Amino acid sequence: MAALSTSVGKALALLDALGSGAASLGVSELSRRADLPKSTAFRLLACLEEAGYVDRIGTEYCLGRRLFELGNQIAFCQPSGLRDAALPYLSELYERTHHTVHLAVLDGVDVLYLEKLYGHDPTKSPSHVGRRVPAACCGLGKAMLAFGSAKSVHEVIGRGLERRTPYTIADPKLFLDELKRVREDGVAYDREEVVLGLTCVAAPILKNDVAVAAVSVSGPTSRYDPATMANPVRRAANAIAQRLG
Repeated sequence: MAALSTSVGKALALLDALGSGAASLGVSELSRRADLPKSTAFRLLACLEEAGYVDRIGTEYCLGRRLFELGNQIAFCQPSGLRDAALPYLSELYERTHHTVHLAVLDGVDVLYLEKLYGHDPTKSPSHVGRRVPAACCGLGKAMLAFGSAKSVHEVIGRGLERRTPYTIADPKLFLDELKRVREDGVAYDREEVVLGLTCVAAPILKNDVAVAAVSVSGPTSRYDPATMANPVRRAANAIAQRLG
């Protein structure tokens, strides 16, 4: 990777490694994940710690609060941004359904979660704010791809349709047929395609008939009928779109 030839690129590689899901990591593991010499990783981590971008816990490191501050300055999270505009409708959707509610955007071939609302006994899900999942296998991703650009769809298919469960659509023709159905119905379904036991229905938030984000409701397959959630999710997505103007 060309960026690794610079100190900035190496520091970013360490931050990416820290953001890979583990609560904290030691220097040896970080240097392995970032493909850096241990001495280089140690030196750069010291600089990042001094600036507040990482915190040290004993002999391990984790992301620092300075990154939290900066992350909340992006447009999605600003007052009157997408997250603020959507939150009242997400709350209403949760109160109506009492299932987990998500707000997400499409970023390349992935869905990036911006908000998640859930109760005291949330369904086990791989999602949380700031986390990504492949767009092709989740309802949110299919909702946005169906109302997005042909370029985005081709990019997703070109990367390969990952079969995460036996129910994931991994055949390109079937996937395109699925997106056509989503365009016709205005909602997308994920029936245990991301993780077994989890079902989801999602609807796009449209601006000029193009998806800028999506909202979803997910719940345990054993006690969740996504068809009954389709209209509430559509209404929430439309209300958010109107709020965005």
